[in-house]
Amino acid sequence: MLIKKLITSAAVLATVSLMSGIAIAESAGHAEYMGSCAVCHGDGALGDGPLSKYMTLEVPELTTLAKANGGEFPMLRVIQVIDGRGGLRGHGDARPDSGGNMPVWGDRFAAQETEMAGVYGAELLVRGRILALAQYLESIQN
Repeated sequence: MLIKKLITSAAVLATVSLMSGIAIAESAGHAEYMGSCAVCHGDGALGDGPLSKYMTLEVPELTTLAKANGGEFPMLRVIQVIDGRGGLRGHGDARPDSGGNMPVWGDRFAAQETEMAGVYGAELLVRGRILALAQYLESIQN
């Protein structure tokens, strides 16, 4: 009987921990979005951020990515586009005069993290930030 109670308690604790972890990840992704993306894509990810009117390219709505991909969120493509360092430059380039293209966030995040974490540690932090952001975008799909 005691073992059954312990197993039940452990299962409940694991479930609560997992749900807490999911909430933390969503919160981190939302914070990353608000700090890096909302200025162009808008608070609701509708492409209507305050800087969108100054862009030479249309700022896309981000809540319909799954719908545009046959109902499946294109996680890998979203990660690659946000990162921008692997040749898939959906966001343009990092120069401020790049004609309204989205920055290469992989480079920007790496520049922010390298001093504190070193090159290899920074890469882990960059990947975590990009993944949190992509998971947040997945959570807001219509």
